[in-house]
Amino acid sequence: MHSRVALSNIFALQMQGAEVKVCGPKTLLPKHIESLGVKVEPNLRKSLEWADVANMLRVQNERLDVNYFPSTREYAQQYGVTKELLDSLEKKVVIMHPGPINRGVEITSDVADSQQSVILNQVENGVAIRMAVIYLLASKIKQ
Repeated sequence: MHSRVALSNIFALQMQGAEVKVCGPKTLLPKHIESLGVKVEPNLRKSLEWADVANMLRVQNERLDVNYFPSTREYAQQYGVTKELLDSLEKKVVIMHPGPINRGVEITSDVADSQQSVILNQVENGVAIRMAVIYLLASKIKQ
């Protein structure tokens, strides 16, 4: 409901043929999100068991004008990805996060720094892509 990243990822992934599932507190999910063609799974473990890749998103407290969940601690307990949780799955799930990370909230440091994480590559490539788009847009203005 408060994430441009989530919406753009949903559209881009679906354009590439991916099946998309979202997981999070009901209070943070738009009421009609399923109309976008995504599935909703409130249970993090079930979501990760289903997924090949999990793109974690930061809780943007600065954009939340009301409390959408009881506490950061409770959010982390229900929706935070830990190494223990990942290691308990039957398959390796690739972990992504566009950054910045609230370490210990949506993702623990040991997950962010693990072999399953491609976060540093994702952030680095995101900067390069944005630079390229700005360059292309700016070159069209000159003409």
